[in-house]
Amino acid sequence: MTNKPEPTTTPNTSTDKAPQNGGFFGNLVFNIVIPVVVMSYMSGEDRLGPMWSIVVALAFPIGFGLWDLKKSGKINPFSVLGIISVILTGGISLLKLPAEYIAIKEAAIPALIGIAVIVTQRTSKPLVKIFILNEQIINWPALNSALEEKGMTGEFEKKIAVSSYIVAGSFFLSSVLNYVLAKLILVSEPGTTAYTEELGKMTALSYPVIMIPSMIMLFAALWYLFNQIKKLTGAELDTFFAQ
Repeated sequence: MTNKPEPTTTPNTSTDKAPQNGGFFGNLVFNIVIPVVVMSYMSGEDRLGPMWSIVVALAFPIGFGLWDLKKSGKINPFSVLGIISVILTGGISLLKLPAEYIAIKEAAIPALIGIAVIVTQRTSKPLVKIFILNEQIINWPALNSALEEKGMTGEFEKKIAVSSYIVAGSFFLSSVLNYVLAKLILVSEPGTTAYTEELGKMTALSYPVIMIPSMIMLFAALWYLFNQIKKLTGAELDTFFAQ
């Protein structure tokens, strides 16, 4: 139910780093910290109650997501997907539907992204280039020129395909972990204080339990591609870093 930070600008100066850090901590605070605090400590009947605490808690990630979309000036499909995920979580909870629906929703979204990564690998704009080799990291004109000079463009496309499967695997892993986490934690009757507190606990655990393994796999894909770039071009990596 969290939104992932959108890449901002090239990370080469102190002025560029500030927006990136602000985006990361903004996502962390509005998508994790505040909702967890509200659902964990404000869901009692003597406070907001189980239903209103969910409404208030989920208003923060929805509001932050909409603000982020407005600030960027363009529609980011992953930000939109994050907002939809939060709305679905709120709707399922407020309608007091079985927790199984939450588990399915939590598993379905990363699974769909993983499938999209594999499908777009067959297009001119594979999603792996957005996730780990976007223009904020790699100077693509310089890299393409070096690959063409060495006659390695086709070989590099094969390496991109391998990394796509690694990236897709990270989302499939996230899908499984999302489902297991929801099934293990959401055990109380929907609409109760206990259920709302469990929803907050699930949100709090989502980062260490799900994000860390997924990020390890994403870094593995990035490391693999960096090594292949160096091997295929015969040049140092910093030659192709975005300036």
